[in-house]
Amino acid sequence: MKVHPTKLADAVVIEPQVFGDERGFFLESWNNSSFKEVGLNLDFVQDNHSCSSSGVLRGLHYQLPNPQGKLVRVVRGAVYDVIVDLRRSSPSFGLHEAFEISAANKRILWVPPGFAHGFLTLCDDTHFLYKCTAYYEPSSEHSLVWNDPDLAIDWPLSEGAPDVSDKDRNGITFREAPHFE
Repeated sequence: MKVHPTKLADAVVIEPQVFGDERGFFLESWNNSSFKEVGLNLDFVQDNHSCSSSGVLRGLHYQLPNPQGKLVRVVRGAVYDVIVDLRRSSPSFGLHEAFEISAANKRILWVPPGFAHGFLTLCDDTHFLYKCTAYYEPSSEHSLVWNDPDLAIDWPLSEGAPDVSDKDRNGITFREAPHFE
């Protein structure tokens, strides 16, 4: 596998080794030993799977306390994935970065604890999988508003506003949000 640093401290994009022929392909999406070899010593406690139609925006979510690290990938469809560093002690505090992750490119994104995370689906029937380092705790969840002018995320919207939940529509701004130390 190839590990590519991002402009945000500690977040990486992973390109798994893909073995394929005319019949299809095989890849390892998670191998504890291989990830440890590249410095990602991760312990996962929960796997999640979401399915969304085109134009659905989920996030930008994080938990404080009880932050979750997330290893994310798409097995059908495509997303525009965005992460925001909320760690005051980080050199990339307050910055965001976006990635296209799709079933076609097979990229995997490591989102460390202390980041907000969200994605916009780029096509119908998109299946998004993520492994988490901490359990989901509703009382710890926060949501940054997707269109925060201070973050100025350039979401690739095809028509108007995305389809968001009430929780995400009513998210808080980066300035209002509790941050990590």
